[in-house]
Amino acid sequence: MTFSRAITRSPSASAQAGFSLIEIILVVVLIGGIVAFAASRILGGGDRAKANLARSQVQTLAEKVQQYEMDTGSLPNALTDLVTDPGASGWLGPYAKESELKDPWNRPFEYRVPGDGRPFDLLSYGKDGQPGGTSVDADIVYE
Repeated sequence: MTFSRAITRSPSASAQAGFSLIEIILVVVLIGGIVAFAASRILGGGDRAKANLARSQVQTLAEKVQQYEMDTGSLPNALTDLVTDPGASGWLGPYAKESELKDPWNRPFEYRVPGDGRPFDLLSYGKDGQPGGTSVDADIVYE
């Protein structure tokens, strides 16, 4: 009679290797935090880019107003005078396109003649569309 013995071994260390539930949760939370931080930086960057674009647009539009003044001898009564001939003597326009009269938030630029201590004021009220504000909500004024 031969007896064969089944030898049972305890699981080796390599068979028990793996990640615990706590370790997996910690990694998922860290990845989530990194993604949330990156998303806020990327999405916030769009608003800053629009504010920078508005600064550039205000400057460019002010130069077009000054070109109109050099050609006609007077400032335009409204920004639409840059697009269509208001009947001014010496008008050599159009100086601007209709689409250039709106800021990056699709609101018309504010234009006043006479300005506050200047011949004219030209500004965008920023992202919120309200006077004042900070950061991307701040007024963007031609200086």
